[in-house]
Parts: sequence; structure tokens; C-alpha cells
Amino acid sequence: MSQKIKRVKELFALGFLRIKEEGLGATLKQTASFAKRRFGSKAGRFLPKKQVLQAQRNQIYTDAWPLISICIPLYNTPLRYLEELLDSIFNQTYSKFEVCFADASDNAHNNVKQMIMRRNDDRIRYVSIENKDISTNTNAAVTLATGEYLTLADHDDVLSPNAFYELAKAAAEQKADFIYSDEALFAGNIKRPIVGHFKPDYAPEYLLGCNYICHMAAFKKELFEQVGGFDPACNGSQDHDLFLRMLENTNRIYHIPKVLYYWRVHEGSTSSGTAAKPYVEQAAMRAIENHLQRTGVKGTVQKGMFPSTYKVNYAIEQEPLVSILIPTYEHIEDLDKALTSIYEKTDYKNFEVLVIENNSKTQETFDYYKKIETQHSNLRVVYYTGSFNFSAINNFGRKQAKGEYLLLLNNDIEVINGAWLTEMVQLGIQPGVGIVGAMLYYPDDTIQHAGVIVGLGGFAGHSHKYAKRGHSGYMFRLSTVQNLSAVTAACMLVKASVYDEVEGLDEAFTVAFNDVDFCLRVRNKGYRILFTPYAQLYHYESKSRGLDKKGEAKERFDGERKRLKDRYGDTLTKDPFYNPNLTLDMENFSESAVLPQA
Repeated sequence: MSQKIKRVKELFALGFLRIKEEGLGATLKQTASFAKRRFGSKAGRFLPKKQVLQAQRNQIYTDAWPLISICIPLYNTPLRYLEELLDSIFNQTYSKFEVCFADASDNAHNNVKQMIMRRNDDRIRYVSIENKDISTNTNAAVTLATGEYLTLADHDDVLSPNAFYELAKAAAEQKADFIYSDEALFAGNIKRPIVGHFKPDYAPEYLLGCNYICHMAAFKKELFEQVGGFDPACNGSQDHDLFLRMLENTNRIYHIPKVLYYWRVHEGSTSSGTAAKPYVEQAAMRAIENHLQRTGVKGTVQKGMFPSTYKVNYAIEQEPLVSILIPTYEHIEDLDKALTSIYEKTDYKNFEVLVIENNSKTQETFDYYKKIETQHSNLRVVYYTGSFNFSAINNFGRKQAKGEYLLLLNNDIEVINGAWLTEMVQLGIQPGVGIVGAMLYYPDDTIQHAGVIVGLGGFAGHSHKYAKRGHSGYMFRLSTVQNLSAVTAACMLVKASVYDEVEGLDEAFTVAFNDVDFCLRVRNKGYRILFTPYAQLYHYESKSRGLDKKGEAKERFDGERKRLKDRYGDTLTKDPFYNPNLTLDMENFSESAVLPQA
């Protein structure tokens, strides 16, 4: 095959990705431009340097480094794919492994067995089986395994040369029961990957929204056996189902932020989209439903915003009272827009509104307050007379609130969808959840807030800021419920008891970073922080107070930024829900200019 034809095929595969990420049609010329813009052009950019690989080969390992069994079901495997897989396995820098093949190939493909046996390596375990289904076939491969840890590979993919080394190192040093890595998609040569999938550390709600873990995963054999192995009832989404069952039984989970697995894109592969295997969606929904039943969570599962994504609708059996706290100063037109949208659109009924007045001057404003208190029996205006301090104002409002949950809300917000508060509450009432944030759009339908990534710009920034409404996001991170380190207080649901446990917002953060600091303190108490794209509002950002661009306001902003840095130090640039291979210079989840190699 000519290099030109190979390149056309690679670009065609990349076109699927461009449509998925940008929602656009894709000519070859447009796709080539997208590839260069989105991923750069440096060949082999995810592979470790040769000296690093040689050092791994020369390393002497203690008994703590485990035997790894890689389990591979085979079925009429194209020989050129199989040869690439075998080369990648037997060229690993870590040699303490075995390869377990369950070969369901038909009689016309006896050459599959022949190619394997030509390797003449005593680490090969091979069995010929009757072809049944992917789960049963993979379980057959596992029966050959003698290693402490199992890992999996599809018969047409390729491993990075350091894959087993990194898995064994994590097992030996981290004592993890379940390990997973980053991955890359490729169409021709792994030195020219189409895209890297750079994942967060373990994110349980994100895993319910999509199987972000995928490849490469390794786990203790005893854990696999404990949960009963692969379930044929979930064929098509058998990995997702297996991961959910295993992760219900351990909290010793470790993520390796390196590309250890190369997933081949070709017609019929799920790497090119679930349209290749339409039964995958039903299997995934069944896996998630089974997870809910096993964990005693009441809810239903539906398809998500995009193919391969899913949404859990958690049951709200008793609607807790939510106190909506809205600090305000003048600008009654903005406040009226916010209140009108809340009262006209909100499906969730058990709420109260506390308008927290702070030093307005005009009679028109106070006349408006009297009017809205008369109109709405569940609305009160309370008066904070101190100088403007966002944290102090909300802490004051909390003392007046009667709700079991608090909803901090800016006065320059407008509700879009009626289910917004229901969506936030159903997440907020789940055990272990402390805070829930919402999707906020600018008036031009670009994203203002889809969660906060700690470390962006050295401090904190908003996920996918300025992306167009309707974008799926990097690895569906705009279109699924997400685990994050922080969300904005412009629209933040928090359980009142959690708010009290951390003593509210820190009033030393007068304007900026009070929400980031608050979220980090809540996380440090062990609570999870979530973002939902299903709660949607417009945010007319900083209309009433202005932006901190110059003079005293800038000095205050710089001081609060320094306070955040002093409090959290280097941990501020190590957000567990943002991969270190991604840039800290932009908010678009693009790759870092320098990828970690060690």
C-alpha cells in the first residue's frame, strides 16, 4: 500500500474524531488541518525515549514486582495486526509476564495459531476454543493465567514498550488493586497517533457517564475472580461492566498518566464510534443499571447527550428544602431577570429565595424588594450592611437560611432549563457528595463555566471556556456528569451541614477564589464535587460589580491569588481530575507542549 493511500486512510479515521469533537463535516484537507491544530505533528510524541526504555530493561526487580498475565481472545485475527501485537508484547522492557491466548478462530484461520507458536517462547499460554462471545472467550484466556495481575488487550491493538513495566511498578510501589493508564488511537503507525486520551484520576460519576478508563487496565486476579469475571449479559460493554463491579470492591485504584496502549481505528472497531457496534449502548446501560442495583442506589439510566454517554436519573424520594442565596446590589433589572426565570421555569418546587441586599442606594431598588416579597411567599430580602465581601455576604445569608441545602447564585444569572435545580439536587443528595456545580453559558451561547480546573494559569481556570454550546467536550467532559476539584459559586449547590463543617466561605477571600478555596477545603474533608451539564443557565458575568482589571480591585485580586497559592502551594497545579499531559496555559484541554517521559 502506498504512503499516500495510508495517509488518506489515517485522515479518514481522524475525520470521525473531528466530527465527534467539533460537530463538523470533514474533508481530507479540513481534517489534516484539524490534526495539526489539535494534536501537533511530532512523530512518536507519546513514546518514552530510548535511554528510558533501556534503563527499564537493565533494572533489577524485587519479588514485590508481580508476574503480569496479559489475556487476549483471538478470532480470525488479521495476521498483520497480530504480528504488530506480538512484536509489541515481546519487546516489552519488563520481562516478568505471560501471554494467555484463547483462540476461537475457525479452521480457515489456522495460520493464527501458527504465527503465535513461531514465537517459541515459554511465556506463551495457548488454548483453542469454540467461538462463543467476547466475554466467554476472554474468561477462557484468564483460566490460563498464573500471574498476580491480569491485563487485557484486543487482538488488533498495540502496546507501548513500557506498558508492563509501568503496570508492575504501580503494583509494587502503590499496592494498587486496580490500575489504568492513558491511551492513544492510531490508524497506521503508533509513531503517528491520531489522538491521545489523557484521563483523570479515578472519577466514579464520570465512569457512570462513559467508560473513560477503557485501555489499559490491570487488576489483581483475585479481584477479577471475586466478582465472577466477565458477564456475557453485558457483551459489547463487558469492560465497563467488569470495571464497575471490581471498583465496587476496592478503593486501591491508581492511574498512570502515560500512554501505555494504542487502540487501532478501523472499520468495525468501537474506537471509531459505537455506530460500528450498535448493541454497545444497550449493554452499557444494562451494566450501569446493574451497578445501581448492587450498590442500593435508586435511579434509572438513559442515553446521554452523545453516543457512548449515559445519564443516571437518581430518585428524589423526599424533596429537601433548598435555600437559594442571591447577593445583590442595585441592578434590579438583572435581579428581576434571574428571579423571573427561577419562578417561571424551575420544576423543583421546595425552595426558598433569600435576596441578600448589600448597600444599594436607590429608592427604586427598595421598592422592588417590597414588590417581590409580596409576589412570592417563599422569598425574603435580608440586609447585609458591611462593605462588599462575597464570602461574608453568603455566610450571613447562610445564617438566615432554613434549607437543608444551600444554592449560592449570582444575581446576573438566568435559568435556561426547568430541570436545572432537580438535576443538581438529585446529585447533591447522593452519599459522599458535598458540592454540585452547573453549566453556565455566556449570552452568546459559549461556555462560561463547566467546572473549575485547579492549576490552569498557575491558579485556576474554567473547563472548556468559550467552547460553543452543544460541544461534547474533551472525552465527553462537557456532556457527562463530572468529578472535579472545584466549581464556581455563581451557581453552586452545597449541603448546609457541609457548609457548616468547613465554616463556610473564607472571608479573607473578598471577591476572587473564595469558591475555589471553599471547594478544596470540602474535598479535603473527603466529599466529592460534581459538575452536571444538565443544569443550564446563562451567566451575565460580573455585570453588577465589574472586573478586577486595574487599581484597587486589581491589587485585591492579586492579593487573593497570592493567598490561594500560599495556602495550597504546589498542590494547586496537580489537579487529580486534570491530566498532567494537558496544558496549564489554556482552558481547551489541548496537549502540553512537553509530555512527561519519566
